[in-house]
Amino acid sequence: MADDQRGSGGDSAAGPDAPGQRPVLPPGQYIPRTLPVLHYGPVPVFNARTWDLRILGATESGAEVRLSWDDVAALPAGQVTADFHCVTKFTVPGICWAGVPATEILTRFPPAAAVTHVMIWADFGYSANIRIADFATEGTLLATHRDDARLTPEHGYPLRMVVPALYAWKSVKWVRAVEYLTADRRGFWEERGYHNVADPWQEQRYSHQERAGEGPPL
Repeated sequence: MADDQRGSGGDSAAGPDAPGQRPVLPPGQYIPRTLPVLHYGPVPVFNARTWDLRILGATESGAEVRLSWDDVAALPAGQVTADFHCVTKFTVPGICWAGVPATEILTRFPPAAAVTHVMIWADFGYSANIRIADFATEGTLLATHRDDARLTPEHGYPLRMVVPALYAWKSVKWVRAVEYLTADRRGFWEERGYHNVADPWQEQRYSHQERAGEGPPL
């Protein structure tokens, strides 16, 4: 579920630009006047008393972890400023996201050594898969704020994934679970024709562009 492809929302980090210089965009992208809001399905209603975040799958301990909203809010915070690259070809430069760094999740709730990918789950069963290396990259975080304001419901309140290296559908809104995987598995839009990896600098938009080894069979 997202600001990107009717399903999640994300962004991709861009290098610093010279003063007055236009941001460098990945191929095929343009800058819109405002940030569009696109998502699949209804906007979930948040209830802090019943909401939880699960860490499951191939955890190092073998156990599933459930964090309350208070538990998540108490985790150390970080931030990243990055460009938001939607597969539908718009890019919004320099969005500042703040929240829990994915590295904090990996440190406190480590995956098993055999883990290669992570499935990010949202309300209503929406999901997106990413490589463990993308999850562990500096700048990837579980965001609670955008541009110094708490996320709005339409933008993923209370928690959304932000994966700066990938197209925005990989940055799932309304996150409810992080599942560690020992083998790759396609998420919601990846099963419906979108590229399994989603690197905007390589224009990895659709599954028919995949090369050998870039995704499991459809």
